[in-house]
Amino acid sequence: MNLKKLIFLAIFLVFFYYVFIVNIFLTLSIVLALYIAFKLYKYNARRKLNKLAGSKELFKASHLGHFIALVAKVAKADGTVQKLEAQLIGMMFDDISKVFDEKEKARAIMKEIFNEEKENNNNTKEIALELNALLGRSILKRRQFISFLIQLAFVDNGISKEEDIVLRDIATALNIAPADYDAIVNKFENMKNNQTQTMSPTEAYKVLGVNENDDMSIIKNKYRKLVRKYHPDIISSQDKDESYMEEATAKTQEINQAYQIIKEMKKKRES
Repeated sequence: MNLKKLIFLAIFLVFFYYVFIVNIFLTLSIVLALYIAFKLYKYNARRKLNKLAGSKELFKASHLGHFIALVAKVAKADGTVQKLEAQLIGMMFDDISKVFDEKEKARAIMKEIFNEEKENNNNTKEIALELNALLGRSILKRRQFISFLIQLAFVDNGISKEEDIVLRDIATALNIAPADYDAIVNKFENMKNNQTQTMSPTEAYKVLGVNENDDMSIIKNKYRKLVRKYHPDIISSQDKDESYMEEATAKTQEINQAYQIIKEMKKKRES
């Protein structure tokens, strides 16, 4: 170790000794003050969030309201909201409503915003630009939001031409470069291609954790529980990296693929 590093280490040890050992009371006071400040921040953030449930207009003007509006645009882009898309959107409402004190009221407002916005395809860019302004400098949130929208479009049978047009408009408004958008889409594409394309019935039953002799109602119930367990959660994703959304989508697709194989097989046997 050279002299320069030894001097630096000595200064650090002296500083550590006086701050954290000699002045232990000061150290504990700083830690306590930081803890109280964090708690106050969380309390104010929660109180601010709960105000949204008091008014549809307030909720609609928030970043959550704008995001739900964009979810509606993507879901209806190809003319209809598919069953799995509707299921995932319902779960999204459940996930978001959990952070509110008045959960049912918040969920009702979100559903109302969604139903209104899915019938209007003329204001997508405007809403996306407003969301971009509300997100400030957060690049991570922008990528999380566009990833969620991509997986929503992707989860049934891949991204349609109409969905791709809407998604690209949103990505542009969120300052996400075309190359970055393509990279995210390619990750989902590669993930799908890496999955078993010809899943056997045995594998399908294993994925769902059901038996061949089980009634379709039992299989359907298990399928719904698994989708609920593994679906991409927009709230949970806030504290996780991008791989979370990819892995959750891959698992959801695998579960859906297994369910479709079993359902078709049961239909053939009955006919």
